[in-house]
Amino acid sequence: MVLIGLGGNLPGPGCGSPRRTLTAALAALAGEGIDVAACSAWYRSAPLPPSDQPWYTNAVAILETAIGPFALLAAMQRVERQFGRVPGARNAARTVDLDLLDYDGRQIETAALVLPHPRLHLRRFVLEPLDEVAPGWRHPGFGLTAAELLSRLIEPQTVRRLPREVDDPPSRS
Repeated sequence: MVLIGLGGNLPGPGCGSPRRTLTAALAALAGEGIDVAACSAWYRSAPLPPSDQPWYTNAVAILETAIGPFALLAAMQRVERQFGRVPGARNAARTVDLDLLDYDGRQIETAALVLPHPRLHLRRFVLEPLDEVAPGWRHPGFGLTAAELLSRLIEPQTVRRLPREVDDPPSRS
């Protein structure tokens, strides 16, 4: 199972809201030979660390692809740039952030890529949609499900599920 996290809190060029920008970014992955098998509902989350920037829109998607994790990461970065992502300070406001969370349970640690994502187990805005779209998934390092990781979170994080819209990506039913 290949899982990515999506997030953004600024409108992308020509897309309008962060939610529409992220939906368009997901669709653009198809041009890279990547299919979206399922996507969670969208969530709104307060910025971490707390700041005065706009709240984020987040989701988790399951991908189907024949390309490997490094090529997938490169494709995701191309899509980020296509939708206005510019390199900047860590935790800064952004149009699109695509994070490779897990690639078939592989554990990789290089300067370019760390799998599973090194902070996914600490982020409610990742774990809630992950539990929704892939409830049977287990963290490759900890062996715990997203629900079990959620129950262990200590730091309070405000995350709210948004209602579905007609143009949302496919969900796992």
